[in-house]
Amino acid sequence: MNLVIAEKPSVAQSLATVIGATARKDGYLEGNGWRVSWCVGHLAGLADADSYDSKYAKWRYDDLPILPEHWQMVVGKDKKKQFDILKKLMNAPDVTEVVNACDAGREGELIFRSVYELAGCQKPMKRLWISSMEDSAIREGFANLRPGVDYDGLRDAALCRAKADWLVGINATRLFSVLYHRTLNIGRVMSPTLALIVQREAEIDTFKQVPFYTVALELPGLTVSGERMSDRASAEQLKEACQGAAVTIKKVECKEKSEKPPALYDLTTLQRDANRLLGFTAQQTLDYLQSLYEKKLCTYPRTDSRYLTGDMADSLPVLVNLVANAMPFRKGIAITCDPQTVINDKKVTDHHAVIPTRNLKDADLSALPAGEKAVLELVALRLLCAVAQPHIYSETVVIAACAGGEFTTKGKTVKHPGWKALEDAYRAKMKDAEPKKEGAEKALPELPEGHPDRAARRRRIRTARRLMVDSGPMFPGKCRSCRTARPLAAAIRPAEMHLPAMFPDRTGRMPTPKTLTSSRRQPFRRIPLRHL
Repeated sequence: MNLVIAEKPSVAQSLATVIGATARKDGYLEGNGWRVSWCVGHLAGLADADSYDSKYAKWRYDDLPILPEHWQMVVGKDKKKQFDILKKLMNAPDVTEVVNACDAGREGELIFRSVYELAGCQKPMKRLWISSMEDSAIREGFANLRPGVDYDGLRDAALCRAKADWLVGINATRLFSVLYHRTLNIGRVMSPTLALIVQREAEIDTFKQVPFYTVALELPGLTVSGERMSDRASAEQLKEACQGAAVTIKKVECKEKSEKPPALYDLTTLQRDANRLLGFTAQQTLDYLQSLYEKKLCTYPRTDSRYLTGDMADSLPVLVNLVANAMPFRKGIAITCDPQTVINDKKVTDHHAVIPTRNLKDADLSALPAGEKAVLELVALRLLCAVAQPHIYSETVVIAACAGGEFTTKGKTVKHPGWKALEDAYRAKMKDAEPKKEGAEKALPELPEGHPDRAARRRRIRTARRLMVDSGPMFPGKCRSCRTARPLAAAIRPAEMHLPAMFPDRTGRMPTPKTLTSSRRQPFRRIPLRHL
């Protein structure tokens, strides 16, 4: 008899269905030579400080730092019943082998090993390592079980991180709470995250608006703009000089450019796009993706890779085709698949990128909760874009001269939409679709170099009547202070609790980039002035 231990009851049920353990017992499933049970998350964890010495029950400065010599693991009081069931199953005489089927990652390894060691189990241990909950992936995983000792290093890494969290949290929280006579929670990930938020808020609040002025010339079919000027009088002087003057086209440069498809999603990039496009927090995105994983519609969520492995190349076109047929936004758009753009074994660690599964074909997507459906469509879009053809366009730069001043403009002509056709179709169906940048894809008329544009004399030449407020980026483009995205997402939620203390004049509601941009201070806000 083999015993399989999963991380959650829902995962255990899926595994048991595939291997034939269908008879329900008290705390486990049995059948076909298998028993399948579960851990219900972290059944055991590091003991509190007062477990090492009763004097630590009271927070005192003189007792710091607290550095355990021999670490202790304890079972949570509310989870003792399930632990007792697992302990009994592990040590049952007819069980010859134990299979660790917890999530294939660092935390999953620690969850299983903590129970295995606390139960005093000495049975041989195997590891089920899968990136998808599809039936075919589960069968393949059980057919290729790996020795548990191969993952000792992963267990050590998880235990090391847990101890680091304990040392920083216990000692720093007690130190600052005693010094400032109030409870101040300090965390290894939470505190740096909160510091980033406070720093960015301070930069926004202390930003000073700097006005500048540009002169824009309206020509037939295009508008050219001069350089920015800090002095309004100089801008007025250039404007007057340009009134009725001829405009000479000094240079017309046209280059053909290609924009490669974006890489597939890892958890961090998916959380970023889901926040920007859908308004979801990092934790919401993780929760929706975890649910899709358990429903066998997406692959393993907690990954830091954006590529697939070479053994997936042959099956990828089939997956791309069924994903395309399941997505309403791709109607009328030809689908192509170049697997080599997303295959890179060297950039895949524990798990490959997040992609939909083949179960999408028979799934009723309309029955999914709105949040899960939105995340699934985002993941599907990225897969279709990543294997599509490049976006090819020609970019034209025009440099003109008038009254001693130099004016420029850029235009773009799409020659082959490629992957952007899918992205544009997806954005078009969104209610709050982001508006395209003004003039970003505007085609320019044919203009010979050195030719004076006399039509400009008959047209009104106007100066820019906008005060541009450039507050810089609201958030840093990259911030990877954590090894994975999960601890950062988990840290944001407790950090929210500290915002009222940091900003007493505010509601304390955690602002997202979307709400900040729309309701507070926009990074590039345009304030119209009176007609010059």
